Amino acid sequence: MQPTQFMDAVKSVISNGSKFDIGAYYFLKDALDFTVKRAMENNDGEHRHVTASELLYGFRDLALQEFGPMASTMMSEWGLETCSDIGNMVFQLIEEGAFGKQDSDTPEDFIDIFPLHETLAAPYRPSQPNTTLKASA
Repeated sequence: MQPTQFMDAVKSVISNGSKFDIGAYYFLKDALDFTVKRAMENNDGEHRHVTASELLYGFRDLALQEFGPMASTMMSEWGLETCSDIGNMVFQLIEEGAFGKQDSDTPEDFIDIFPLHETLAAPYRPSQPNTTLKASA
């Protein structure tokens, strides 16, 4: 898809009253590209369809890479609270012709794959200190 076509699709979704920030759609496109590239690397360079789960994990990995400990905050700023929200954006872009899908793909594929904010915050939480004291010798 040409960048102009994608921009037009995003503008259409936003003008129809999307609850998500425009930045979320552009990040989703980057996450899809990131995920497709990773899938191709694991498939001897062959292009293939990525599943909802693969896209969500790619989205997570790219968010952590790009935003680090601020990833969860960024998602909140964009209006993303759950994996289902990401799925809603995907299907909005499918309806606009910006993304493709297989007949078996549904919005339900994005439900409860992982808790979005918890998953983005977890790598940056401090680990529990060892509270057991060693007996002195």
